[in-house]
Amino acid sequence: MKIALLGCGVVGSEVARLLVEQAADLTARVGEPLELAGIAVRRLDRQRDVPVGPELFTTDAAGLVSRDDVDIVVEVVGGIEPVRSWLLAALGGGKSVVSANKALLASDGSTLHDAATAADVDLYYEAAVAGAIPLLRPLRESLAGDRVRRVLGIVNGTTNFILTRMDETGASFTDALEEATALGYAEAAPTADIDGYDAAAKAAILAQLAFHTRVTLADVHREGIAAVTAADIASAKAMGCTVKALAIAERSSERPGVSVRVHPAMVPRSHPLASVREAFNAVFVEAEAAGQLMFYGRGAGGSPTASAVLGDLVAVARNRVAGRRGPGESAYADLPVLPMGETITSYHVNLDVTDKTGVLATVAGAFANHGVSIRSVRQDGRGDDASLVLVTHAAADAALAATVEDLRGLDIVRAVAGVLRVEGGEP
Repeated sequence: MKIALLGCGVVGSEVARLLVEQAADLTARVGEPLELAGIAVRRLDRQRDVPVGPELFTTDAAGLVSRDDVDIVVEVVGGIEPVRSWLLAALGGGKSVVSANKALLASDGSTLHDAATAADVDLYYEAAVAGAIPLLRPLRESLAGDRVRRVLGIVNGTTNFILTRMDETGASFTDALEEATALGYAEAAPTADIDGYDAAAKAAILAQLAFHTRVTLADVHREGIAAVTAADIASAKAMGCTVKALAIAERSSERPGVSVRVHPAMVPRSHPLASVREAFNAVFVEAEAAGQLMFYGRGAGGSPTASAVLGDLVAVARNRVAGRRGPGESAYADLPVLPMGETITSYHVNLDVTDKTGVLATVAGAFANHGVSIRSVRQDGRGDDASLVLVTHAAADAALAATVEDLRGLDIVRAVAGVLRVEGGEP
């Protein structure tokens, strides 16, 4: 069975190495040998530590995927175009596709799924979310007989490393980012990670599978972690919480619909996600019959991601040997994606206030005006250091946003800081 590999960077070179070094085992598992037909790269003159001959490399990706002898196309290039065109050509030519391209799948996965269905071939993409962690196939297959209520996870190792360092050492965001960059956990231009774009793409894919509904990147509410301060981390500790950057997709209990969002949140230290440290990923799934499940492991890197790619490749190859197609897209539910303003969650709000009588009553009145119930209040400091730390009961995001605007207009409130959602249970 002939494999066309698009991309030979950190992940692609590991895929090629495993295909060669584990050839005998892969043949036994599939029932036929898996053989590289070619590897598409941007530059032929680059040195690569891959155990294959130079004759396999080409800069003509479009030509490679169109070859009649190619059975499966593996794509680890990333980006939208020209990758989308290559994959559509492959699917249209009757070739199954294995991809790790979260950006493309989150932005225009429906087009790829439609093409795979029309050609009666497979489109697998386990490596697009959470690296080596087996997550998408359990959602798509193992939980196919269940009703998923919520998916809550840490799906970006860079942001988790930064927040772990801030929690453990008291470092500022800037200092923790510098350490992450020096250690190779953060890119020189880390916008996709720290601003939440990477996690948002993964959240869209998770929501699609969990709720049998087409969800795109544009549907995901996104907030980064750059505004999280050392004071926020300290306040979370005082409440028995830690701050994590979460991807959350949940089914509404109020009316048909789902909400999908990415943002930093306070998580009680008793919750399993609170113990996920440094660059590791973990996803917590809540289903009606199965209950609570957690998937944990390395969410990025050449070898972990290549492991997920090879797992998909073996599954797709087995399907072709057996003359069948694996599970395709399931979007029958077609649930609406609810706006962020209707999302219900709890909040932590830290206010610098004037130290005088009646402050608490005035602040409580601002919350009451928008129907936001206060669960707990902590008063800290005196004089110029006076502050109120409040945690609300569950409320709509729009109501909380309106409350914060009113608080900023009060002459007794010097500053509104530490506005963070609280997820994973009561602190």
